[in-house]
Amino acid sequence: MARNLYYYAPINTIVTLVIFFLFRMYNSLWRYASIDEVVNILYACTLAEAIQFFGIKMANLTMSTTYFGIDFMLMITLVTASRFCYRFLRLYSSKAHAENKRKIMIIGAGEAANAIIKEITISSYLDGVVVCAIDDNKDKINSYIQGVKIVGDRSSIVHCVREYQVTDIIIAMPSVGRRDIKEILDICKDTGCQMKILPGMYQLINEEVSVSRLRRVEIEDLLGREPIQLNVGNIMTYISDKVVLVTGGGGSIGSELCRQIVKYAPKQLVIFDIYENNAYDIQQELKHDYPNVDVRVIIGSVRNTERVNKLFETYRPDIVYHAAAHKHVPLMEDSPNEAIKNNVFGTYKTAIAASKYGAKRFVLISTDKAVNPTNVMGASKRMCEMIIQAFNRNSDTEFVAVRFGNVLGSNGSVIPLFRKQIEAGGPVTVTHPDIIRYFMTIPEAVSLVLEAGALARGGEIFILDMGEPVKILDLAKNLIRLSGYTIGRDIQIQFTGLRPGEKLFEEMLMDEEGLKETNNKMIHIGKPIEFNEELFFEKLDDLYKSVYSECDNVRELIKEMVPTYQYNTGKSELKETNKLKQIEDVDIEDHVSHLPIKDEIK
Repeated sequence: MARNLYYYAPINTIVTLVIFFLFRMYNSLWRYASIDEVVNILYACTLAEAIQFFGIKMANLTMSTTYFGIDFMLMITLVTASRFCYRFLRLYSSKAHAENKRKIMIIGAGEAANAIIKEITISSYLDGVVVCAIDDNKDKINSYIQGVKIVGDRSSIVHCVREYQVTDIIIAMPSVGRRDIKEILDICKDTGCQMKILPGMYQLINEEVSVSRLRRVEIEDLLGREPIQLNVGNIMTYISDKVVLVTGGGGSIGSELCRQIVKYAPKQLVIFDIYENNAYDIQQELKHDYPNVDVRVIIGSVRNTERVNKLFETYRPDIVYHAAAHKHVPLMEDSPNEAIKNNVFGTYKTAIAASKYGAKRFVLISTDKAVNPTNVMGASKRMCEMIIQAFNRNSDTEFVAVRFGNVLGSNGSVIPLFRKQIEAGGPVTVTHPDIIRYFMTIPEAVSLVLEAGALARGGEIFILDMGEPVKILDLAKNLIRLSGYTIGRDIQIQFTGLRPGEKLFEEMLMDEEGLKETNNKMIHIGKPIEFNEELFFEKLDDLYKSVYSECDNVRELIKEMVPTYQYNTGKSELKETNKLKQIEDVDIEDHVSHLPIKDEIK
C-alpha cells in the first residue's frame, strides 16, 4: 500500500502543478498581491485537494480522513505565505527606513485613499511613506486603512503634522464638494507641507485612482466655488448647425470660447485674430480634438474695415462673439489712443458688419472695469457697451454684452505673474495691501458667456455672479504657501503702489442699472442706462478724429462720452516729439464710411 502511495505522489504533484498553472499562480506579480490573489489560491488549492481525494479513492488506496484536512490547510498556508512574504519584507523594509523618506498624510479614508496608500506602499519608485490618515467620520478614527492609522478629523491636521513630522499632504476626497475642499486647504496651507489633490469623482468611477492622477493644489481650489450647472439643451439649440465667429479667438477668453463652442456641433467655427501664433495653436488643438468640425482661422484686425467686411461677406456668421480687445490697464494708460482704436472702433466696425450681413446675435465680451471706470481700458469697454446698446435699437441683429471680472490664468493676469516671481525666488509684488478683485476660472466664465448668449433677446447687459471678492494680498500669500515656501523667510512680499488707472476694488453694476434674475442663478441682467444716442455718435466722430490724429486730449473726450469715467488729470499719454497733426487733417473716409450709426445699418 505504501509503495502504491509513493507511485501516486508524483502524479499528484504534477496534477497540482498543472492546476496552479491554469489558475495563473506562476504568472502573478506577487509584489502587487491582494485579496484577489488569496481567493485564487483558495480555488486552486481546493480543486487540487478534491482531485487528490478522488484520485486516491479511485486507485483503491487507503488514507486517513484527517490527512486530507491537514494537507489542505498546509497547502493553503504554505502557498499563501510563500507568495506574500515578499510584500511583508518590503513593508518591513519600508518602515525600517521611514526616517529617510518623505512623510505623507492622507486626508480622506475612503476608496480613493485606500488605492493611493496601497500604491505608495508597494512602489519602489515613490520616495515616501504614509504615516497617518485624516477623516471627518468619527467612526473611522483610531481604526486603520492599509495599516495606516486614522488619527483624527480635520481639526487635528495641524497637530498631527507636527506630531508625525509630515512633509507632504495628499487630499484623496474626490466626492467632496469644493467648499469642503477649500475649508481643508485653508487649514493645510499654514502647515508648510507640499500639497497634492486627487482631481475628481470620475477617477473613482473609471477606476483610475493612482498617484499619477494626483495634481498639485492650485489657487483655484481655494476659491471654493461649486461646479457651474449649465442648461446644455439651451446652448445646443442656440449653437448647433450655426456659423459662429469668434473675434480675438486666439486669446485667453477667445480660445476657451472656441473649445467650448465646438462641443455643441456648430456648422462652422470661424476664428478671427491678428496674432497668428495664438490662432495657429488653437487651430491645431481643435483639429486634433474635433477633426470633424469645420474650423476656419482667418488672420486680420477688427480695426481694418475692409477686412472685417470681407470676413462677414464670405462666412455670413449667425452668431458673433466679440472678444478681440486690448485689456492691459497700465499699458492702455500709456497708449490710450490705441485702446480706443482697437476696443471702441474695433467693436463699432464689427457691429456694423454683423448688422449689414445679417448676423442673428452679437455678444460683446465686456468687463467689470466698465463700471465707474478709472482707466482708459475700462472706459473704452463702457463705450463698447453703449455702442451695442444703440445698435440693438436700430438693427435686426440682437446685440448684447456680458460683463465679468478677472479670470484666473489668463494672459497677463496676476496668477502667472506671481508664479514666475515665486520660481525666481521673489519678491512677490502686490500693488496695495487692501486691493480686492472678483475672480473666476476661464472655463467657468466662458460657460456662462455661452448660456447668457443663449438667453439673450437683445439689448441686455448680462452680469455674471463672480462669487466673493478676493484680496490680492491673500492670493499672493496662499500661492506662496501652496508652493511650499514660508512668507518672509523664503519669499518676500513687496508693495509697489497702485498703478495708473487702478482701483482698490471693482464693481459689477452701476447704481442706475439694477438687477434682474434669470433662470441661471449665476447670470443676472442689468437694466441698460438711457443716453442721448445722437449726441453720443457725434462725440464718437470727434473721438475718432482725435485718436487717429494721435492727439493728447483723448481722456477729456472720453469723459464727455462716459460721465462716470474718473481719471488723474496730471497723467497724459505718451507724447510725440514731433508736432501733432491737427484734427481737420484726418480723412475719416479712409477708415470708416459715415458716422453716425443709423446711416450704416439701413
